[in-house]
Amino acid sequence: MKIAIVGITGVVGETIVRVLDERKVPCDELGAFASRARTEPFVFRGREYPIRAASRDALVTGGYDVVFFASSDDASAELAQACVDAGARVIDNSATFRLTDGVPLVVPEVNPGAIGPGDRLFPVANCTAIVLVVAIAPIYRLAGLRSVRVATYQAVSGAGRAGLEALEGEELGRDVPTPFVAPIFRNVVPQVGSLDENGDSGEEKKVAAETRKMLDAPELHVAATTVRVPVRRAHSEAIFLETARDTSVAEIAEALRNAPGVVFHEQGVVTPRDVEDDDRVHVARLRAEGDSKRHFQLWAVGDQLRKGAATNGVQILELLLERNVLV
Repeated sequence: MKIAIVGITGVVGETIVRVLDERKVPCDELGAFASRARTEPFVFRGREYPIRAASRDALVTGGYDVVFFASSDDASAELAQACVDAGARVIDNSATFRLTDGVPLVVPEVNPGAIGPGDRLFPVANCTAIVLVVAIAPIYRLAGLRSVRVATYQAVSGAGRAGLEALEGEELGRDVPTPFVAPIFRNVVPQVGSLDENGDSGEEKKVAAETRKMLDAPELHVAATTVRVPVRRAHSEAIFLETARDTSVAEIAEALRNAPGVVFHEQGVVTPRDVEDDDRVHVARLRAEGDSKRHFQLWAVGDQLRKGAATNGVQILELLLERNVLV
């Protein structure tokens, strides 16, 4: 199988390569692409591959079975469809196609059945939305949902290498460029993405719309306040739910214990540092609101670079391999 990665020098691209290797995904040849060519080759499984500038011609003529996009929305908009037309399956970490009608938005632990036999384009959902749906899908299956409200505490890795370098530079007292609207070191920034006329950020709108799509619940009320915090690479979320039928903490706990991709913590807390390099979503602090049988709260944490991006994309590829789609 021939695999190409567009954006291989970025933090998500590098993590995709690492996850492919860790999970022993078959790869006979790797296409390494970035925004510009590099003089140093990319080494994967003992072989050196030249890092080339991503272009339509190079991707279309490469004969790739799978192309991962870990670059900008613009790159995906310009190049992804051409790769599909050339016969590749595209797994795209940008926001470009996530809400396109007829394009599945897949989290393998949540909605693997969303993949149809003719699908060739697979967006990877927003990292915050992925952590959210992995945590709440077992509850949705158990008792339905009437509303979901979430406050997020998002790692700087969500802004790519620029975010990681901004936090590191500010920690060292350097004057560094930043992708954030305010200093991030020893601070909390309650804006992720630009604000619209109603005061909602781009990230907040993505979380709401993508959650509805992944759960196939177009009428579900979802509200989010997304916040950037001085944490390196794992997102945390405080989640407030109203179920559609009466249930209990015991029933929800059992559903979470048995849910794929979830680690349920019966007692204590789990923090972003605890889950770095983990492909699972950790859930803790489950409780009812007073005596309510329909209102519950929980805390969820997941590695933004792995489950929130790279690992979810590789899991989609594994689903395609399991179904012999790429044979």
